Amino acid sequence: MTHFRIGNGFDAHKIKKGNGITLGGIFIPCDYSLIAHSDGDIISHTVCDALLGAANLGDIGVHFPNTKKFKNISGKEMIESVLDKLQKQNYEISNIDITYIGEVPRLNSHKREIINCLSKFLKVDEEKISCKATTTDQLGFMGKKEGVACLANVLIYKN
Repeated sequence: MTHFRIGNGFDAHKIKKGNGITLGGIFIPCDYSLIAHSDGDIISHTVCDALLGAANLGDIGVHFPNTKKFKNISGKEMIESVLDKLQKQNYEISNIDITYIGEVPRLNSHKREIINCLSKFLKVDEEKISCKATTTDQLGFMGKKEGVACLANVLIYKN
């Protein structure tokens, strides 16, 4: 019998004037940078949080606290660590659905590259990853270009 588990993740970061943002493992040049303890890759962080939640392993704050040890840790390193934890429990990824929320940067021309990069990090087929982006029509902190956010839902399973 196959055992399915669902998880969701959320992350948000302030942004400031800068030269680009890393999302889903790729650097996107733009006029902003993320303010974060780690690399600020909110797409990778959100996916990690969703996977950890689905496997009942806590959250990224438990595994990657804001300590000196994890200063500037990359989203890729976080994903690799989380994937290792899932594999030890015999979980596999069925699918991941990501929604990036922010006015900047615009993701339309970067979604395919983000999916490709995440599929390599996660060792899954690209068809298992959906990446969407939306704005808040200039409402709230995201609409005022003060920050960005991300949501992710995942389905994992083991036989």
